[in-house]
Amino acid sequence: MRILYFSRDYTTHDHRFLSSLAESEYEVFYLRLERGARQLEDRPIPTNIIQVDWAGGKQEARWQDGLQLLGDLKRVIREVNPELIHAGPVQTCAFLVALTGFMPLVTMSWGSDLLKDSERSLLMRLVTRYTLRKTTLLIGDCRAVREKAVSFGFLAENSVLFPWGIDLKRFSPEKNHDLRERHGWEDAFVLLSLRSWESIYGVDVVVKGFIQAARQIPELRLVLLGNGSKAPEIHQLIDQAGMQERVFFGGQVAQQDLPVFYQAADLYISASYSDGSSVSLMEALASGLPALVSDIPGNLEWVEPDKHGWLFPTGDAKALSATICKAVEQRDQLAQMGINARALAEKRADWRKNFQKLLDGYCQARFLTKCC
Repeated sequence: MRILYFSRDYTTHDHRFLSSLAESEYEVFYLRLERGARQLEDRPIPTNIIQVDWAGGKQEARWQDGLQLLGDLKRVIREVNPELIHAGPVQTCAFLVALTGFMPLVTMSWGSDLLKDSERSLLMRLVTRYTLRKTTLLIGDCRAVREKAVSFGFLAENSVLFPWGIDLKRFSPEKNHDLRERHGWEDAFVLLSLRSWESIYGVDVVVKGFIQAARQIPELRLVLLGNGSKAPEIHQLIDQAGMQERVFFGGQVAQQDLPVFYQAADLYISASYSDGSSVSLMEALASGLPALVSDIPGNLEWVEPDKHGWLFPTGDAKALSATICKAVEQRDQLAQMGINARALAEKRADWRKNFQKLLDGYCQARFLTKCC
C-alpha cells in the first residue's frame, strides 16, 4: 500500500511514526507543510521514506498561501497516487487534504488541535467541522480527543485511540546520580520540568509553584529543560526570587540524552493547559518517576492520585506549591509510586505494541471507504 504521510513540521513524534512506518511493508511518502523557525528534530528522515518536494515545507505556513498549497497538493496526490493519506493536525494538513476530496483520509489529531485550537474562533470551528466531515478515520491518543470530535458530529466508531507510547528500553527506572553530584544536590529533592516554554504548557506556573515551595523547603531544586517565547518571563521570575542557584537550566536536550534527566529527578512536573496522552509524562512514568501534573482530561487518564503521583488544579501555582510540599513530606511513598508508574507504562505506553493500532486503523479506513 502506498501511503502519503502529511504533517505540519518534522518533529520527534514524526520521526517516531516515520521510523516505524519505514519498517513496515508499506511504501511511504512524506510531505511536510512547513519548516518552522526552530528545528524540532535533528535526526534525518528515516531511510526507506520518500520525502516529496512541493510548494510547502520550506518556511512557516501562512493562511494566505493556502490556495497555492492546495493546488500543489492536488499535483502531489496525482503523481504519488497514494492509496491512503495520513494527515494532521486537523486544521492544517488534514484540512488541506479534505479540500482535495481525497479518500480515505486518516486524520491524526495532535491533541491541542482538537482540544484547544478548534474553539479559538468561528473560522476554526468551521474548519474543524468540515475536516472531520471529510475524515474517513480519526486517530487520537486519548478519550478527550474522541469526545471532542464527537461534539463536532464525528462518529465515535470511526476513531482509533492509542497513546503514542515510548521506548520502554530507553526509559527505565534506573537511577543516575551524575547530575546531582555535579551540582552538590545529593541530598536535594529534585523536580523535573521539560515542556516547551510556551503559554500552553504553563512553565511559568511550574516556576511560580517551585518558588513558593522552595521558600519553605531549603533542599528543593528544579531542573528546567527547554526554551521558548516565555524565556524572558521565566528568567525574570527566578532572578527576582533569588533562586538562580537552585535551578539548573538544561536548554534543549537531544532525545538520546533525555533518560538521564528522568533518572536524576525525584518528581516530574507539568502544568500544561492542554495535552492528549503526553509523551513526556509517559517517559517519566516509564522511568519510575512519580508525576505531579495539571488535572486536564488527558492527564486524568494516566495519573491516579497517591498511586502514580498527584494532580493539581490547572493554572493554580499556589495549589501546585502546596502539592510539591506534600510530595516532599511523603517522599517515603515515592518508591512505591515509581513502581506503580513503571507498571502502568508497561501496560499502556509501549510504542511497539501501540503502533500496531495505527496499522490496523489504516486497514479499517480502507474498508470504510470501500463500504461507502
